[in-house]
Amino acid sequence: MGCSSCCRGLFDITLLDALYLKRGVERLDESIRSGIIKTSFERLKALSLEFPLFVEPWILNPIPEPEWDAIMPEEDEAPCPLLSETGGCLIYEYRPMTCRLNGIPLIDVSGEELFDEWCTLNFVEENPLKFEDLRFGFTELFAQELLLFREFIHILTGSKISEVDTIIPAAIVLELDRIVPVVKKMTHQSTETTKFPANPFCS
Repeated sequence: MGCSSCCRGLFDITLLDALYLKRGVERLDESIRSGIIKTSFERLKALSLEFPLFVEPWILNPIPEPEWDAIMPEEDEAPCPLLSETGGCLIYEYRPMTCRLNGIPLIDVSGEELFDEWCTLNFVEENPLKFEDLRFGFTELFAQELLLFREFIHILTGSKISEVDTIIPAAIVLELDRIVPVVKKMTHQSTETTKFPANPFCS
């Protein structure tokens, strides 16, 4: 079984990732799924009590940016609700992009450093920033992700918006009919009060 040390706390994921994750949850056995949903609802209820602006359907963007860090503190060690008892990811094939890219530095083929941190268990003595084989077209990848997301939101709501963010517990209990009105309302909000990170590691 792989390491799950980083599968702790909360972080933002796009609505596109959330829908894909929800598809994985729906494929789980009912006995497992019901427990995960219960745990997620309990976590979300506690967050809504602490942060009154963060309520169902638990979309982050309408919330002022400084409050994002309070909702998702770095010191949070609560395990992901999708971790099995043995530490494996129950929806591994459907995990968000942040989970897929975690553990390596994100160095574009151009040499630009988009994210210069890495897991020290993956690289004990070596400096992976020097590994050209780890470089990838991340800039193009994130650009394509953004275009895909815009097309998805336009088909879903008829709105033009660059990103809608939530968290994994909310993705687990996601109901699109509750999210669509929120997204439509967001199109009328000023971008000065709505946060749109450029990629999953710049939030």
